[in-house]
Amino acid sequence: MTITETPTISIDVYSDVVCPWCYIGKRRFEAGMALAEAEDLGVKFEVSYRPFQLDPTAAPGVAGPVVEAYARKFGGMEQAEQILARVTSAAADEGLEFNMDRALRANTLLAHRLLWLADQPDSPVDQEILKERLLKAYFTDGVHIGDPDALTECAVDVGFDRAEIEQFLESDRGVSEVQAELEEARTNGIAAVPTYVLNGQWAIPGAQDPETFAQVLRKMAAKATESE
Repeated sequence: MTITETPTISIDVYSDVVCPWCYIGKRRFEAGMALAEAEDLGVKFEVSYRPFQLDPTAAPGVAGPVVEAYARKFGGMEQAEQILARVTSAAADEGLEFNMDRALRANTLLAHRLLWLADQPDSPVDQEILKERLLKAYFTDGVHIGDPDALTECAVDVGFDRAEIEQFLESDRGVSEVQAELEEARTNGIAAVPTYVLNGQWAIPGAQDPETFAQVLRKMAAKATESE
């Protein structure tokens, strides 16, 4: 009797923890995956979150009101407030609470290092759980997402050992690996997030609606099972 291994579809999600459409897209993607998984497609989906920095030039350890960062980028305070109101409304449609008046824009390299740590085989915490906590910390709780102490609290909240995280953040572990992934994203032409890369072949750009995600997952599943 031959036992056939279930095909696996890898999904690399390139995103930043200060990107509003990445959080909105996460909810829509999760809904789309739920639609696909309910159909018993005969495959496994493995999701990993990969780093992308909206503002890699942001000074480490420094934070400021996000509305000011948007005003500088988009041409003034009025435009910034309109954009933030629009994403807050879109987030509410997905059941997310955005408090953009409290959000503090900061360098996200440390956060991406933590996500890298959570993606290691011996991690006691699922990477997705940490990703969710970091997004909530920034968009809902007004946490300084570039501050080591704040990041430590987020990591401890989801099950990491405090001493381990403090030691990790004080070291340079994961720095070269995250930098390599950031460079890989640039090399592969990923210039906006969220971007979902399936099996290193298909890319889904943006926070698509759940059915669009589900359709692509169905196609990938059909392709994977046909080749078995």
